[in-house]
Amino acid sequence: MLTQYDEKGKIFTEVVSKIPIHVTIQTVKHKIQGMVHVRREERIKDELNRSEGFIALTDATVFNDDGSALCKAPFLAVKREHIIWVFPETDEKGEA
Repeated sequence: MLTQYDEKGKIFTEVVSKIPIHVTIQTVKHKIQGMVHVRREERIKDELNRSEGFIALTDATVFNDDGSALCKAPFLAVKREHIIWVFPETDEKGEA
């Protein structure tokens, strides 16, 4: 980890602090539940509006049309253009 200090002693680092938010995502074909990690002082919408092609989820479960779990994964990248809606299960502070 690279850490830099300015002349006043302020610390600069490449680590980005994020808050995990439990969400349900509906894509074109599947419903997915997992954790989206949002930068502090930002909203889920800000994360969705980023220019990267995919949004990262952790502790993800993908569900079939009948509601049964199709698969589980510790990490899943979802193509942003396939997302129809996102429902936060916890607030943007990570609380239920």
